[in-house]
Amino acid sequence: MEVIYPKVCGVDVHKTFIVAVICDSTNQIPKYLKKRFSTFNNSLIGFREWLLENDCQNVCMESTGKYYIPVYNALEGFISNVVVANPKWVKCIKGEKDDNKDAKWIADLFKLGIVRSSFIPYKDFRVLREFTRYLYKLTCNKTSEKNRFINALTVGNCKLDMVFSDIFGKSSQDIIDIILNNDSFSDEDIINCLRKNCKSSKDDIISSITGITFTNEQKLRIKHIKDHIDYLTNEINDLRETVDTLVAPYEDYINLLMIIPGIDRNSAITIISEIGTDMSQFSSHHRLASWAGLAPGCNESAGKKKSVKISRAGVYLKPCLVEVAHNAVKDKTNTYYANKFNKISKRRGKKRALIAIARKILVAIYHMLSTGEAWNPCDLSSNETSDKDRIKYTKNNFKQSLKQLLSLGLTSDELLEILNQNASISDS
Repeated sequence: MEVIYPKVCGVDVHKTFIVAVICDSTNQIPKYLKKRFSTFNNSLIGFREWLLENDCQNVCMESTGKYYIPVYNALEGFISNVVVANPKWVKCIKGEKDDNKDAKWIADLFKLGIVRSSFIPYKDFRVLREFTRYLYKLTCNKTSEKNRFINALTVGNCKLDMVFSDIFGKSSQDIIDIILNNDSFSDEDIINCLRKNCKSSKDDIISSITGITFTNEQKLRIKHIKDHIDYLTNEINDLRETVDTLVAPYEDYINLLMIIPGIDRNSAITIISEIGTDMSQFSSHHRLASWAGLAPGCNESAGKKKSVKISRAGVYLKPCLVEVAHNAVKDKTNTYYANKFNKISKRRGKKRALIAIARKILVAIYHMLSTGEAWNPCDLSSNETSDKDRIKYTKNNFKQSLKQLLSLGLTSDELLEILNQNASISDS
């Protein structure tokens, strides 16, 4: 096989140390240079200097959990070609495996150019991604605490969750505060807590709390849970403010993605943080869909397909896109994805249909970020939405919207009418 990179370095990454092997194939007989480094930052800087001394600008390592990130951070900006590979593409042969052989095997594979590179976003997006993922975790924790709060009420024979559509509304929370802070209360105290817009029946509310048997210990536990929910709410609000500051340079991209049915601001921020804005890092939309875990698997042998299930990839991106797909198929103002969902679900079922819609949305995002065009499917029928209503006018995408309007072939009177309706945007 042809040698693509004459001088490469294979790195076997561990928690406390790394093993690096430089393979020099400029001559017919390759030469190997091995060295071991600690994962302390000063030692990683020494590893970088060792690579520069040996004029090695091609480095390949396997993505071992989070352990590869400090190594990548030390090399970023100094080494021109740093490849982080999926372990299954550089896995050593069974029975011929140790730390030194692993690094040598990675170098031998990489110099032939047969190792696939994993997608590593730029540092700004990696920092943003850390915040959005932490925000996702806190939101999940808050949901768990809410469920725990409802369960604690149920254990004490309190059935307010059956009466109120939202147990965390103002009226229901005032009633719960009275129950937790007073040993005895009257029906009049409960009725005084109800807001004017409360639609629940007063008799049902009184019946749901009659005969409750909370002990002092149970009340204390419920208060702790409620305090934890309040704490998580404040933390989530603070994180959202930080995220808004980080995404300020990418408001144009966020507004562009919000044109797609089902995508709101939070979803757009999550998508941007996961895939970035430079789609040239993916060779095609097929590769992006596979990276996100939304493409069918390929497992065929002897002419028989064994399994075509989607992979586990896209741990954070895939749930976001599936949530967007749920919203898109329920959007009554634009039924494009709803019609697609109905056609696919008849043949493949609702779950597979949602995955298909999520993939379609991701493909649309790929092309929108690649070309800068607004969402405009080629098979969008006129009865689903008109061409004028499809274009949303915001201050950030006005130029793009103007290009879309000109492509529709509108008359000068129609164009002036639309511009007059959006005069504030055009003036700015």
